[in-house]
Amino acid sequence: MVEYGKKIAEELATAAIRAYNRGIQTGSGGNISARIPGKDLMLLKASGGSLGDCTADSFLITDLKGRLVQGEGKPTREALLHGYIYQICPKVQAVVHVHAPYAIGWSLTGKDLPRTTWHAKLKICGDIPVLDIPAAMVREQDLPLVEQVFRRTPDIPALILANHGIVALGKDALEAEHTAELIEETAQVTLLKAAVQKLGL
Repeated sequence: MVEYGKKIAEELATAAIRAYNRGIQTGSGGNISARIPGKDLMLLKASGGSLGDCTADSFLITDLKGRLVQGEGKPTREALLHGYIYQICPKVQAVVHVHAPYAIGWSLTGKDLPRTTWHAKLKICGDIPVLDIPAAMVREQDLPLVEQVFRRTPDIPALILANHGIVALGKDALEAEHTAELIEETAQVTLLKAAVQKLGL
């Protein structure tokens, strides 16, 4: 692990624990990764573990197809998605995927999440795309749909998988996690706004 940079692993662990403590991921769901600079490899959460229990030694090393290179355990089933994002988005250094409840609730509308708050408008360059993948994970055949999102809005910092959760990107794991928090907050406010409007208050 040291040869690939313990600092990156420590940042991953910090971001993972923050996501768990902030309540945007519970139980053993969600996954997090970081690109290993200069190599077609990534540090990745193993399947089954909780984000709340992550340490710098928790992460596996895989290639960008999600094939295990170093470590013990099975890579998360979303390894293919993480690796594909690194391939098509060279600036992205970390990916945080969480099953955030308000974002998932919003995704049921099938509409992109609007930047309802001033905070979102200041921090995010456009509305957050909602991508409907009819499976519990992003499969090989779904990758062209992911690429279409980033071709359409190349600077977008995240997307929401319908019925599944937020996939947030960043220059490091903490930035990606903060983006996931912001999107969850925005989804919560947007749903509250819709409820208030419906009640005519």
